[in-house]
Amino acid sequence: MKFPRRPASAEHNRKRPLNAKRQSGSVELFRNAMYGLLCAGLVGFLSFHYRRGTFCFKSCKTVLVSSLDLDSFDLSDASILELQNGLDKGLFSSADLVKVYFSRIEEINLKGPTLRAVLELNPQALSVASALDAERKMTGKRSMLHGIPILLKDNIRTNYWEGMNTTAGSYALLGSVVPRDAQVVKLLRDAGAIILGKTNLSEFAEFRAYNLPSGWSPIGGQCTNAFYEEASPSGSSSGSAVSMSIGLATVALGTETDTSITRPASHNNIVGIKPTLGLTSRSGVILTSEHEDSVGPMARTVSDAAIVLSVIAQVDPNDNYTFAQPNHIPNYLKALNIAALQDKRIGVPTLDIPNMFTDIGTPTIEAFENAIRVIENLGTTIVRGVKLPFLQETNIAQLFADQLVVLEVDFKIQMNKYLASLIDNPSGVQTLADLIQFNDRHPELEKPRGYEAQEVLINSEATTGRNSTYYKVLEHNIQAGSGKGIDAALSRYQLDALIAPAVGWLTLPAAVAGYPIITVPMGFYPESTIPQTTTTGLVWPAPGVPMGLSLSDQLGLNMT
Repeated sequence: MKFPRRPASAEHNRKRPLNAKRQSGSVELFRNAMYGLLCAGLVGFLSFHYRRGTFCFKSCKTVLVSSLDLDSFDLSDASILELQNGLDKGLFSSADLVKVYFSRIEEINLKGPTLRAVLELNPQALSVASALDAERKMTGKRSMLHGIPILLKDNIRTNYWEGMNTTAGSYALLGSVVPRDAQVVKLLRDAGAIILGKTNLSEFAEFRAYNLPSGWSPIGGQCTNAFYEEASPSGSSSGSAVSMSIGLATVALGTETDTSITRPASHNNIVGIKPTLGLTSRSGVILTSEHEDSVGPMARTVSDAAIVLSVIAQVDPNDNYTFAQPNHIPNYLKALNIAALQDKRIGVPTLDIPNMFTDIGTPTIEAFENAIRVIENLGTTIVRGVKLPFLQETNIAQLFADQLVVLEVDFKIQMNKYLASLIDNPSGVQTLADLIQFNDRHPELEKPRGYEAQEVLINSEATTGRNSTYYKVLEHNIQAGSGKGIDAALSRYQLDALIAPAVGWLTLPAAVAGYPIITVPMGFYPESTIPQTTTTGLVWPAPGVPMGLSLSDQLGLNMT
């Protein structure tokens, strides 16, 4: 089954009353042994009221076998461990799960609220699920992901024979034939996971133009947030985040250069992990930059994200960066231990930064202070006013500009390499230059009114390769993020990690350094918040929309 592929237009942005409601429940905020420095690391710790959109599985409940009491088992919130328990007991099958998720997606993805989170479904998912059900009965489960449905961001390659596209949201790649699964997809399949479908994204991971709305792609249209009508889902892993916030699958994969997992996680009240550069393979992924991009899990709980990360964190001969991994990748799920917070020192960087491109308003500061108090009560020492030395030499805006120098060069190289790897591409696009021309020749597909810009693609095409200037800027960026950034702060203040609001600037030094960063739910904007329309036409902030907390630490002392 596939969803209709058609260009985006203003018609895709239909008003919808969501009236998100609170439900009590524990949301894990963390620190984990994913970070070797903290041994078992920070685990799920902050207890907040969990909240999601009003969407529920009422119309889909009859799909599951009658022995399952769905009044006490809410599939929209079910964790991997809960699903495995039900599967092991025979309360339902993986085929049942696929049917329910398909019905769920059909119910709300393009109908009613038209969230446009999912691009297409895997036509082989049900047969794969049935085979995995039979295997479970015969020989047991392969792993904790056996029979678990997962969604993939549509810049992550899947075998063409399975019936799904890999497009990065562009018509220029529709129908392209890829040689094989991305390595992370192969690992998921080997673990018994079911690839349920592909999620919408900002086209080419938000590397087409500066002022296109997050979550928009020509193929998928405008993905929107489930917590408020027309609200921004953030990007570029928009569809994966929205899908998790309303239970369209158990877990999802996203990719991040800078903020593309962690910011959507914040906007959609979920957990998002951008792993250390090289912990997960990028082979078979449409990249922006090999120097910054990572594939990571997006989930409703830290434990679910940990299970997925344990599966996809492996060395890949087709991605040299993965050879930096330690000899033994820990079991991240077993490492989760709330006692690990005791006697740790967590730094809070200065939030009032000149020339910062994101405003951290009063509601975010108040929620962040509440989070800090919870962390302190768990035995952690909070060190405030932490300063990163690079900010004394430059500013955030300049580091962002320097980052863009590297990304524009890298994107042209990565895109040309990916296009050359295709077995066939019906559009005829073989290079970045071809892609730009394709967009110009097909404005009805790629340039609907209001979405004409592609200056980032043009700027990238104008680059001339990795010259001495490029390498000088690259080295400067790495040092700004590490030796004069996160490393320096952790050493000077004797810290185990840094935390900050997810809408702040912490992602930038982590991105250029190749360091991990994780976002977890932190709270919600008050109902008295006045909705604001951004320059891209989406709304943010708005009453009741989520906000997250991000945490980062060093490369080498961890492999998260």
